[in-house]
Amino acid sequence: MKKRFCFFLLSIFCISVFFSSCKKDAELIPDNNAPYYNEIPDVLIENYINRLYIDLLGREPLDAEMSTELAALKSTDLSFESRREIIVKLQTDTTFIEGDLSYKIAYYHRQYEVIKVRMLEGASAAQIGEQMGPLAFGIYVDSLNENYVGMANGKQELKKYQDLLDAETEYRDSLITINEVYRRMMFNGIYDIINMNTFNFINASFDNLFFRFPTDYEFYTGYDMVETNTSGILLGQPGQNKGDYLNILISSREFYEGLIIFEYRNLLARYPKTDETATLIENLVLTNNLPLVQQQIMITDEYAHF
Repeated sequence: MKKRFCFFLLSIFCISVFFSSCKKDAELIPDNNAPYYNEIPDVLIENYINRLYIDLLGREPLDAEMSTELAALKSTDLSFESRREIIVKLQTDTTFIEGDLSYKIAYYHRQYEVIKVRMLEGASAAQIGEQMGPLAFGIYVDSLNENYVGMANGKQELKKYQDLLDAETEYRDSLITINEVYRRMMFNGIYDIINMNTFNFINASFDNLFFRFPTDYEFYTGYDMVETNTSGILLGQPGQNKGDYLNILISSREFYEGLIIFEYRNLLARYPKTDETATLIENLVLTNNLPLVQQQIMITDEYAHF
């Protein structure tokens, strides 16, 4: 009886060993570890802060600013919320800062200059003023000669340049939207000089805003609107002159897609993926809140290089 019991225990042990040896080892997936932000060296965090200041304000942080931001990020283990708080501060804070006046003023000045580089080859206020001077003199001469048609035309052109100069502060003060900023960038003599004629104007406006050239139908419809004031349907909207043409472009859904593409290219040096655009575009269409798009990109590990 005793021998049978020992044999029974030995059999159970062997069966257990057999099945244990047949059990599949746990599969390890490479590069699937959660990030450990507390192991990121200070130099990488400082590089991230430096990049935020340059991209948002156009300058590097001062030593005191670097210390403050570094402490804030480390105290929260580099949480996404702490990253967003720094970005929002740089975009919106109105506290007086020597040199910048405020973060908000510096931020909107930086955005205005970036858009001018994109649309007007970075034309300076002085260059815009050079175009306004002769116009103002021409208006004066027309007034002396009682050329009221010439005066009216001159005033219209002069206003386009003044609107362009005013776009920075009016956008900052929420008096105009980002759509209107871009419309003004294209509705002035400097943009016309850069693009030379209507043929180039149509192609450039599509390329600048949508990162593509127009189809044949879009080109000829837009060309006729701008060149001969001919009525037509473009991107599903009616128009019959240059002003209508620009309003159609800057109110289209593709305009918002172009804003997202530009921010991804500017901040991440790549085009957005389809799902990334889909995540951002609906709110952007509803609110015109481009700073929020920047926040969503700049809080990511990809942007921070963590």
